[in-house]
Amino acid sequence: MKNILKTLLLVIILIFNSSYFVQAQQAGTLGKYVNTFIGSYPLTNPKILGYKLPENWRSWAGLTFPGSSMPNAMVQLSPMTEYGSGAGYEYEDNIIYGFTHTNKGHWNLCNIPLMPVWEEGISSAKAAIAASHNTIEGKGRNPADFGSLFSHDKEKASPGFYQVYLENYKVNVSLTSTLRCGFHRYDFSGTTGRQIIFDLGRANNNISDWEITQVGKNILQGSQQTGERIYFYAVLNTEIASLDRNNAAKSGGYARIRLSDGDKGPVEVKIGLSFVSTANAQENLEKEIGTKSFEEIHQQATQTWEQILSKIRVKGGTEKQKQLLYSCLYRSLLWPALRSDVNGEYTDVKMQRSQSSDFNYYTEPSLWDTYRNKDVLLGLISPNVALDVIKSMKDVGDKTGFIPTFFHGDHGASSIAGAYLRGIDNFDVKGTYAILLRNANVSPGARPHLVEYIEKGYISDPDIAHPEVETKANAGVSKTLEYSYDDYSLARMAKKLGDTSNYKILMARSKNYKNMFDPSTRFMRGRLKNGEWIKPFDPQYPYYEYMYREANAWQVSFFAPHDMKGLIELYGGPAGFESKLDSLFTLPWNPKHIARNVETFIGQYCHGNQPDHEAPFAYTFIGKPEKTQKVLDNIMNNLYGIGDKGLALAGMDDAGEMSAWYVFSSIGLYTFSATDPEYLVTAPLFDEVKWTTSTGHILTVSKPGEGRGITGIKVNGKINEGYFVSHDLFKNGGRVEVITR
Repeated sequence: MKNILKTLLLVIILIFNSSYFVQAQQAGTLGKYVNTFIGSYPLTNPKILGYKLPENWRSWAGLTFPGSSMPNAMVQLSPMTEYGSGAGYEYEDNIIYGFTHTNKGHWNLCNIPLMPVWEEGISSAKAAIAASHNTIEGKGRNPADFGSLFSHDKEKASPGFYQVYLENYKVNVSLTSTLRCGFHRYDFSGTTGRQIIFDLGRANNNISDWEITQVGKNILQGSQQTGERIYFYAVLNTEIASLDRNNAAKSGGYARIRLSDGDKGPVEVKIGLSFVSTANAQENLEKEIGTKSFEEIHQQATQTWEQILSKIRVKGGTEKQKQLLYSCLYRSLLWPALRSDVNGEYTDVKMQRSQSSDFNYYTEPSLWDTYRNKDVLLGLISPNVALDVIKSMKDVGDKTGFIPTFFHGDHGASSIAGAYLRGIDNFDVKGTYAILLRNANVSPGARPHLVEYIEKGYISDPDIAHPEVETKANAGVSKTLEYSYDDYSLARMAKKLGDTSNYKILMARSKNYKNMFDPSTRFMRGRLKNGEWIKPFDPQYPYYEYMYREANAWQVSFFAPHDMKGLIELYGGPAGFESKLDSLFTLPWNPKHIARNVETFIGQYCHGNQPDHEAPFAYTFIGKPEKTQKVLDNIMNNLYGIGDKGLALAGMDDAGEMSAWYVFSSIGLYTFSATDPEYLVTAPLFDEVKWTTSTGHILTVSKPGEGRGITGIKVNGKINEGYFVSHDLFKNGGRVEVITR
């Protein structure tokens, strides 16, 4: 009888486990295409980069992380192989120093590092670290006291999950996460000598202070101070034997947690984060994880990602194209990051404790990068998040007088106006619009050099005898072009709101880009205060801030997405414009021109950075969509998922902008002017794309046949005039048929 019961129990367990496995497999139907390692591999090919990398340089391509994250979450739980690097993880490294809880891929964050350690492996780990290449930039910031060798053969990841085996400590690490919490599982080989390092004196930002306290037999809480204070509350499933602090509260210091001996099974750490308080971190943990198991949280993460990824389903295409589509879609939805707690509290821009009951507070978008496409994609996939991001920017505006701009330009205007014109309008529209008007008109404020821009219609640069790549100046050409587009964006909002006066003023200012066009060279060219053109002038030379922002003259001279007709006229009409575009994509890059982040070229066109990402689509405006498609196919086939392992990106992902570019281009709908509620149609990579819109309707994009050159477009069975389709298709559903030859 006992044997029968044991057999029956075993069958039940097997059925349960197989059921869980099947559910997990079903939930990950599209998640299986997501390769979170794409973008972590180094790009080294000079033929793609445009130049040979200087010694000890690593290209700024990719800068992604493979760890566990939920969409637009507070927590991004990922391995750390190099402090001071873009995303903390570089595929070519062979040592992991910890697992951090925040990430963006921009040389910042990577907070609250944890590292499981086995006492008997410490000496071998130190030897491995000593033998590592500490001379390479950033590696000198890695901790010398711990870390472990690892192999990619014993590492895997998927949306909401990461696993790796630490060789020196003989511990298998598994990670999963919720919006505000991380869940660590450490499978040690034994039950003695187990430790966890809380490496609180380290992050990608400089640490000014940290603290940790034991508040229960298995509970720790504390915080880490960088530019902001980040709090944590951690619950272990094993009792703590001791807590030792090394260089307490100082940069480089850490806490060593020794665990009680004898407990069998994996060590688990459930940790809640908050940017407000340890009490809030505790509440976040209790509400989001509580008593749930690692498997339950992992399953929850898998299902959440599956629901999002399944909004876009495709037929046809290669396996690699599907992998790139869903990996890019995944990467597009990690930033901006949640900052409010489950109780609605957050720390605002003035570093004051605030609370909201009607929206979640998010970091500002990476606007200079993402206004072009990713902010639009966020609104299409997760409109509630996009709405809360706008409310968060409005909160900043209420407390500072200005909507945040991020880095360069004033692209909150495009991001907010574009969302509003697409129907995301459940926010204080008039109040937000009023602050955007301040951005556009009040100096000093959000826009540097605004007075000159308004008075002269352009922003000048100083006369510098021998400017170099990193010469600091005004980036007057880029600012003028971008402010012109921002004025157009705000003008569109003004028109819908019935503000005729500001509409006329802003639309007139939106033509200011023309003031940077030099007809003698047929480039957008820098000007001095007296209006003269800057000379000498080399249109191929790249600058970070002199005349241009991270670009050369070629890369900004086709930027007027709001007025392509006017831009084409500057070049003397379609023929002149076409010949100039042809030169953009064929004139070889000078390998002596080395400007980090200005890399990866097709001729002079730089796909590795954002300033000219609209240029490939420009042929469409002179009736040559086949030329646009040829460039797009070259980019999609040869600049994504490349390198000997297929894991490199030909440019920094920049909070998902590079990824969003691929998503839109691969499905055949691009946000050429992100402000306008319309999409430029190109040939999709797939035979059919079915997009389940936020309104519950289906938008289908199909391309019968193998041809890539567009000859026509049908919308709901009728011939479409031109190459743009309306955002109404995302509201009501419909069918776009791309006719090719």
